[in-house]
Order: sequence, then structure tokens, then C-alpha cells
Amino acid sequence: MPRMTEAEKRKSHKRILDAAAYLFREQGTETTSVADVMKAAGLTHGGFYRHFSSKDELVAAAFKNAVDNVLAEMESASSKAQLQATRDSYIETYLSQCHVKNRGEGCPLAALAGDLSRGASDARHEGFNAVERVAALLKEGEDQSEGIAMLALMLGTVTLARLADTDASADAILDAGSKGVDIFRSSWPAN
Repeated sequence: MPRMTEAEKRKSHKRILDAAAYLFREQGTETTSVADVMKAAGLTHGGFYRHFSSKDELVAAAFKNAVDNVLAEMESASSKAQLQATRDSYIETYLSQCHVKNRGEGCPLAALAGDLSRGASDARHEGFNAVERVAALLKEGEDQSEGIAMLALMLGTVTLARLADTDASADAILDAGSKGVDIFRSSWPAN
């Protein structure tokens, strides 16, 4: 059997990361097996160890990949106005029924923070890095705690909305969270 080229290996690696990022967010890290990830990536289970030494390594890498994808637009903003526009869009999307119902494509922290807090140190480290990255993008001034508070409010809102028995209950929670964000942001100094 011919050896895989470096380009093919990178392409397979990316497919594994994308499949794992989706499945881990959708189903959790404990209930998603390496075989599940490899099947979703269209690869054989035996090929896994060409890319990762363990499932824990995959969890950390897939989580980081998901965070990179979710934050790409905000992190690439080239001006304060562009950052503000992408941040506003991020917050609106975050506090929506679409995000509540599509955890596999949403915020990796909202889907996996509990799993990561119980997992291997590399995954916890990636989780905390994500908190710092998101907080830095959500804050208006220099105070990092401002961004952490905003993230906590948003993440808590989505978590509670996912517990709701009906769409109407979830909408009420999302509305309350949006009001909280508006109140919080109104206390920020004017630009």
C-alpha cells in the first residue's frame, strides 16, 4: 500500500479534527469513541494513531480547532469598528435558539466545559485558553474580568436554555440573558 503524502496526511488530520469537534460538542467526550470520530471522518480506526497518541490528545486538539473556527472572524478583525461589529454578531448568534439547538456547531465552551474540567490536563488547559481568548474579545476596555463576566453570562444563559422543556421557555431564558448583556454593556465606558 502506498504511503500517504504529507498533503494527504494534513487533509486527513483536518477531517479528524473537524469530525471530533462536531461529535464531542454534540455528544460529549465520554460517549464519543475514537471509532465514532474516525467513521465520521471517513477513515479507518487503525489510522488514528498516525495522527494522535491518545483520545485525550484528540480531545484537546479538536477543542482548540473548534475554538479557532468559532473565533476566526472576531480575531481577524482589523479595526475597532470591525471588532465591534463581529462581536455584536457573535453575541446575537450566541444568545439564539439556533445556538441552543445546534450544540455540535456552537460554542465549544458551552458544549464541553464540564467535560474538559473532568478531563486530562491538556484539554483543561485548552479550555482555559479559550476562556481567556473569548474574554479578550468580549471586553470593551482593558479589564479582562469584564470579558470573563460577559462570557459567564452568555455561557450560563445558553446552558440554562438547553435545559428548558419548551422553545418558549428557552426563548424566555435567552431574552433574559440578552437583557443582562445589554445592561452589562450599558455600564461600559463610551468609546
